[in-house]
Amino acid sequence: MVTAITFVAVGTSLADLFESREVAIHEKYADSAIENITATNAVNVFLGLGLPWTIAAIYHGAKGNKFLVDAPTLQFSVAMYLTVAVVCFGILVMRRYMSCSGRAELGGPFVTKYLTAAVLCLLWVLYLLMVILQAYDVISGI
Repeated sequence: MVTAITFVAVGTSLADLFESREVAIHEKYADSAIENITATNAVNVFLGLGLPWTIAAIYHGAKGNKFLVDAPTLQFSVAMYLTVAVVCFGILVMRRYMSCSGRAELGGPFVTKYLTAAVLCLLWVLYLLMVILQAYDVISGI
């Protein structure tokens, strides 16, 4: 299950990654690139979860049944995602106002550019690790 979800996430995000990279290279500010990634991830989550669940709820409701989703890991995953997203946005906002980063969300001086990229990648790995550990009952959820 975890492997399948990870491959689906990578498959839906790679095109957005390359598109956002091109936008970030050609635009003065990174706002459009960040907006693209944020919006497409929101659409993936809301349509990827919301639409099938809505269809299933209507289907089961029409048959007189209740549609119940037993997803104990969902609450933990959403909380982890929200936490990591807030930290990422905080980093980008700080970079906009810090002179050591060239007052830019993306790019800037060599050291801060790669340091920020490493921190953002580590946050992604932390999110994956925590969700996987919780899914396999190594750590407890919320």
